[in-house]
Amino acid sequence: MQQSSSALQARVFRNPESLQRDAWRAHESLRSQGEVLDVLRPGVRESWQRSLRHHPDPDAARSALVLEGAELDAYRQSHPLASIMPVIQRLLVEPGRDTGLLVAVGDQLGRLLWVDGDPELLRRAENMMFMPGADWSEHAVGTSAPGTALATGRSVQIAGAEHFSPQVHPWSCTAVPVQDPESGSVLGVVDITGKEEAVAVHTLALVQAAVAAATAQLRVERLQTSGARQARRGSETRTPRSTLYQDSLQVLGTDTADLCVDGNRVQLSQRHSELMTLLALHPRGLSAEELADLAYPEAASVGSVRAEMLRLRKLLSRSVSARIVPGSRPYRLPAEIVLDAGQVRACLSRGAHRLALNIYKGPVLPHSQAPGIVELRRGLSAELREAVLAEAGLETVLQYLKLEEAANDAEAWRLALRLLPPRSPRRAGIVAGLQRIERDLA
Repeated sequence: MQQSSSALQARVFRNPESLQRDAWRAHESLRSQGEVLDVLRPGVRESWQRSLRHHPDPDAARSALVLEGAELDAYRQSHPLASIMPVIQRLLVEPGRDTGLLVAVGDQLGRLLWVDGDPELLRRAENMMFMPGADWSEHAVGTSAPGTALATGRSVQIAGAEHFSPQVHPWSCTAVPVQDPESGSVLGVVDITGKEEAVAVHTLALVQAAVAAATAQLRVERLQTSGARQARRGSETRTPRSTLYQDSLQVLGTDTADLCVDGNRVQLSQRHSELMTLLALHPRGLSAEELADLAYPEAASVGSVRAEMLRLRKLLSRSVSARIVPGSRPYRLPAEIVLDAGQVRACLSRGAHRLALNIYKGPVLPHSQAPGIVELRRGLSAELREAVLAEAGLETVLQYLKLEEAANDAEAWRLALRLLPPRSPRRAGIVAGLQRIERDLA
C-alpha cells in the first residue's frame, strides 16, 4: 500500500514547476471569480472546494490560537497521542532538527499540540500561527497537509501554492493521520513542514513509517497496561487513569454496541446500547421520566427504567470500570465517552465529509425502535446524505454509494454519473446501478 502511494507521489511531484504554475492559475481564477480549479490535483481540488465553503476569500483563511497555557498543557497530558511522543521524537524530531524541517503532532480536530524542529524555522512558522494550540483544520485555514489528512483520513502532501491560504504558500508539508489501533477512529495527525524537502517521496515514506511504529508502540503499551490492571484486580490500591485510551461507544451499523473503557471492552445488549447512547448524547443528564420517553417506543413506567438502569450499572461496575457507572438523579455519565455517531456529526460540521464516511459504518443501532435512537439515526443519515450531495466531490459520492442506505438513492447515483468523465470505465457500474433502481421502482 505504501509503495503504491509513494509511486503516485513520485509521479505527482515529478514536475513541481508545472504543479506550482497550475496552483497559481487556480488562485488567480478565484480572484477573478472564475474558479478554474480543474488544473489542480484531484485531492487538492476537492479540498479547495471544501475550503471555499468555509472561506470564499482565501486571504481570510488564517489559523487562530484556541489552546494555550495551562489549558494546553493539561489537554496534551490527557490526550492518547501523548504516549507516542517519545517515538515521534526519536524517529522524526531528533534526526530532522538541523535539516530545515518542523515536526508537528495535532489532535483529531486539527489543533496542533506539539511543534518541534529547526529553531529558526520555528520562529518563522509562528508568524503564520503554526504553533502549539493553533487550529490547522480545513475549517480554519483551508487546504493544508494536517487539516486535509484529517478531512480525508489519508496521507497527504501539499506543496507551496497548493495551500488554500496565500499566507502558507512559502511552505510545503506532508501529513499522515494516526488511527486508534483498536477502534480505527482517528486520534490525530503527524506532519512534516518545511521547504521542498517536506514533500519529497522519502518524506512521505518516513512519516508513514514513524506513524506505523508509534501505533505499534501504542498497541503494546495498551496490552501491558491491561495486563497490569488485570493483575491488580481485586486490590484496593487505586492507580491513576491511563491516558492511552479514548473511552468509546461504537453504535454505527450494529444492534449491540461495543463499549471500550480503559482498554476493557464489553458488548452491550440492545437495550443497554440504547441507554448508554442516550446518556452519551445528554452529558448533563436525564431524569427517569425523560429517559423513559427516549428509550421506550411505548409508554413505560419509571420503575421499568430504574430497574434496567440498575442492571446496567451492575454490569458496568463488574465488567468494565466503576469509573464509567452512570450516576442517578439525574442519570448521567461521570466521564466523557466518544460516541462514533458523534464523531461523524462533528466531522460533517467542519466539512470533513470523507472522514465522516470513513467512520460511518451504517445506521445507528439499525433495528432499535427507541424514539431517541430513531431520531438520531434518521437525523445523522440525512445529514450525511445532504453533506455528500452538496459537496459534489466525485470520490466522496462514489464512497457514499457503497453504503447500504444509498443503494436505492437515485439522486445520488445520477449525481455520480454527472461527475464522472465521459470515458471513465466506472460509468458502466453507475449506469447499471441506475437501471437496477429503475427496475425496482417499476
